[in-house]
Amino acid sequence: MTRRQVMTGILAGGAVAAGAQAAAPAFTLPKLPYAFDALEPYIDARTMEIHHDKHHQAYVDNLNKAIAAHAEWAKYPVEELLGKFSQLPEGLKTAVRNQGGGHANHSLFWQVLGKPTGKAPQGRLARDIDRSFGGLPQFQSKLKAAAMGVFGSGWAWLNIDSENRLLVEASANQDSPWMMQRKSVLGIDVWEHAYYLKYQNRRAEYLDAILHVLDWAAISHRYEQMGK
Repeated sequence: MTRRQVMTGILAGGAVAAGAQAAAPAFTLPKLPYAFDALEPYIDARTMEIHHDKHHQAYVDNLNKAIAAHAEWAKYPVEELLGKFSQLPEGLKTAVRNQGGGHANHSLFWQVLGKPTGKAPQGRLARDIDRSFGGLPQFQSKLKAAAMGVFGSGWAWLNIDSENRLLVEASANQDSPWMMQRKSVLGIDVWEHAYYLKYQNRRAEYLDAILHVLDWAAISHRYEQMGK
C-alpha cells in the first residue's frame, strides 16, 4: 500500500467518524434505573417495559426528527427547550410541546419511582409538605384528586412556583411544568398507557398503587438539590 493510499484511508476513516459523530441524536432515552419488575405487584413488568422502551422511545425519536430541521435548537437540554417554548419557531412548537414534553415528563417519572419501601418524605421536603398541605395523607389525597380530575390523558404534579410555594397541579396531554416556568418535584403519569394492562379503566386503583412506589428517598434528595 502506498503512502497516498494510507493517507486516503486515514482521512476517509476520519470523515466517517466525524460524520457518525455529527449524526448522533440530540436526545436519547435514559436508562431505566431499576428492573422492569422492580415495582411489582403495584406496577407490572410488562407495562414498565412497553412504557419505557416503546412509548418513551417514540417521544425521543419524534423529537429528534423534528429538531433535525432546527439545528440551532438542538444544543439545548429538553427542559430548557420547554422553558423557551414561547421563543421557538412555529414549525417546532408542536413537536416540543408533545414529543419534548413526553420526553421530559417521563425522564422525571422514572426517577421518582422505586422499589416499595414504605418510607415517607424526609428532611426539608417532609417539613414543607406538612406546612403546605397539613401532612403526607392530605398531600396524597390532593395529588390523587388532581390526577383523577385530568380529563383524558395528562399528569399530576408536585411543583414549586416562582414564589417558592409547593403546589399540586395537573396538566393535559404532555404539557410540562417547564413550559410554565415551574420546578417539578415529582409527576404522576395518568395516560392510559401507564396503567391499562393491569388496571384497565380503574384509574383510582392505579393511583392508590403508584403511591406505594414513590421513592421518597430519591424525591427528598431531588428536592434538596433543587433548592428553593
